[in-house]
Amino acid sequence: MKPVSLLNGVRCLLAIAVVKGWVLYQLDLNNAFLHGDLDEEASRQWFSKFSTTLLQHGFTQSKADYSLFTRQHRSRFIDLLVYVDDILIASNDVAAVAQFKTYLDSQFKLKDLGPIRYFLGLEIARSSKGLSVSPRKYALEIMEDASMLGCKPTKCPMDQNLKLSKGERSLHPDPTIYRRLIGRLMYLTMTRLDIVFSVHRLSQFMDQPRDFHLKVAQHIVQYIKGAPSQGLIYPSDSDLHVKTFFDSDWASCPDTRRSTTGYCVFIGSSLVSWRSKKQNTVSKSSAKAEYKAMTSAVCEIVWMKYLLFNLRIHQAQGSLSFSDSQATLHIVANPFFHERTKHIEIDCHLVRDKIQEGLIRSLHVPSKHQVVDIMTKALGFPLFSNFLDKMGVHNLCLPS
Repeated sequence: MKPVSLLNGVRCLLAIAVVKGWVLYQLDLNNAFLHGDLDEEASRQWFSKFSTTLLQHGFTQSKADYSLFTRQHRSRFIDLLVYVDDILIASNDVAAVAQFKTYLDSQFKLKDLGPIRYFLGLEIARSSKGLSVSPRKYALEIMEDASMLGCKPTKCPMDQNLKLSKGERSLHPDPTIYRRLIGRLMYLTMTRLDIVFSVHRLSQFMDQPRDFHLKVAQHIVQYIKGAPSQGLIYPSDSDLHVKTFFDSDWASCPDTRRSTTGYCVFIGSSLVSWRSKKQNTVSKSSAKAEYKAMTSAVCEIVWMKYLLFNLRIHQAQGSLSFSDSQATLHIVANPFFHERTKHIEIDCHLVRDKIQEGLIRSLHVPSKHQVVDIMTKALGFPLFSNFLDKMGVHNLCLPS
């Protein structure tokens, strides 16, 4: 097991830090795994030694994300996130951070990279108005690796009326080309949520990709060519109230007739978590598929509330949860189970318990404002671009 922080945790820390005005620094440990004993896996040994050092220095390890460590003394604090050998530090005390870096350097040889600018392949820029995150360099590397730097750009990652299945035409003679491209695109989705649904669909054909599947994947690269600097903006004037949008596309997979779950979670106006995933079982109705999506979103909210508590962010009010399904909201509000809903009884108990605890509040949103549709289906350009703008996704290097 490598010491890897959850990427959602990284985005949460960035979004909170820019609102609170915390300083953000990056460290790189030189030859990190050489610090581990050789009788066990080096990465595990190194992280065990590193975490023990932090705990002895007064840090507390988070139970929400085991790669997050926090230390507080009165009003001063230091938060530390570990991703393999990259370290992200957030604090409200510059002097304390300087002392801590000196201590760490005495225990582990490290490289002080100063204020965060480039982390995990992400270009990060900060100003008085907020913080921007863009994977521009990695996006350009994907285009170069696919020999598509000179390709013609497109407006959307996938055609709205496109239907994909495993029986598409002839098999591709070299599936490694397809797998390599999809693998690189999957890493890009950690900030490029605009391609999450498209890449998720294509990743289902990794075992036997067809020629047509590769053409669709190359179409995504053409879309990236149109805006390689597309990224997230975290404003400094945002509030820190958690809200989520969830949706499903019922029986959307032509091969299995399983539905697609999609959700996105905001801290204020900063998008920090999202997911597009084919559901594990077939749903007999759209309401059941929607309720499964809601359960996934609620589980993410529970985790995020725990993480925010570790970061000293307390939510006085319940998180807002938006759905465009009146049937789902009716099931949530109905305290009785009936024959037609007993097959989702476990999910009902989970969601209702969290509602009764005041953790979430369920609200209706019209379908035309349901931004998470971008995670469950291919959209036309007008709606696609409108939703991206509402989610805080912008081209950060528009031509002058």
